[in-house]
Amino acid sequence: WAKRFLFRADQLDMPVSELSGGEQARIVIARLMLRPADVLILDEPTNDLDIASLDVLEESLAEFPGAIVLVTHDRHMLDRICTEILGLDGDGRVGRYADCAQWQAARARLRDWKGEDVAKVKTKESRRKADRNRLTASETKELQNMEETILEADERVAQCRRAMDDPEVAGDYVEAQKRWEQLEVARKYVEALYVRWQELEVKAR
Repeated sequence: WAKRFLFRADQLDMPVSELSGGEQARIVIARLMLRPADVLILDEPTNDLDIASLDVLEESLAEFPGAIVLVTHDRHMLDRICTEILGLDGDGRVGRYADCAQWQAARARLRDWKGEDVAKVKTKESRRKADRNRLTASETKELQNMEETILEADERVAQCRRAMDDPEVAGDYVEAQKRWEQLEVARKYVEALYVRWQELEVKAR
């Protein structure tokens, strides 16, 4: 057990105070893994760990048989350990994603939309008459709920991707085709929502 956490035989009788910070961290990890548990809740567990300790932590978490709630900025660990990511963007938006790449793609779409694309649409729409630049009550409500609607649509895309990856349908062409079509519908819906969001934002200005 000690060897698994990179301790040599001559270190087993050493006082903990004589060990390095990384070695002391590995002791904490080893003790944690010895405790019977169904759920682990970890808040920034990679802070102040050396490379060897990071590797040990990742391997231990990957082998943990229960559920893990992990709060971290370490994207490599997220992709290796987590099966689902709850992304917090710091501005009130929360989304569920299959991996970091999907989360980053969603954030990039938001940034792009709020940048050059919005400026182009705004320039075009500003030529319209003022009475057309007012939202109806239903459009106002639609705009207020749009971010949440898009996040839900992104989650539907993630669900479709997970369904595509199901090994049970690997040899079933009909079912695989059906799930691929569902994924395409979900993607197109997300794209349509972004276009609609642009239209409403421009009209509200």
